[in-house]
Amino acid sequence: MSHSYFSEVPEIAVETLEAQLKSGLQGLQFIDVREAQEVAIASLPGFENLPLSEFAEWSDQIPLRFDPHQETMVLCHHGLRSAQMCQWLMRQGFTDVKNVAGGIDAYTRKVDPTLPRY
Repeated sequence: MSHSYFSEVPEIAVETLEAQLKSGLQGLQFIDVREAQEVAIASLPGFENLPLSEFAEWSDQIPLRFDPHQETMVLCHHGLRSAQMCQWLMRQGFTDVKNVAGGIDAYTRKVDPTLPRY
């Protein structure tokens, strides 16, 4: 039985993410694992930037900064790095993690074309 590495990562469509951002739902957590220079080009409100390249610096703070039982959305450029982060969060006991399908690139194409693409 073969699985892709990210097969068990739940995903959220960018359109659904946008609806949740607009509704201002309480109790949602947002993590952006892109590099600071990427976030400077295009970002979404409410996302906390934790660059995957700096994992060693912030990984031990995750249980202090985020509730493992709250819904957590993870974003990157196309969805690969965020899927890796979702896998790691689930191994840390996070129970409701969602990878933003297609990342910020899909968001700029499907939801907000005013955001710069890179």
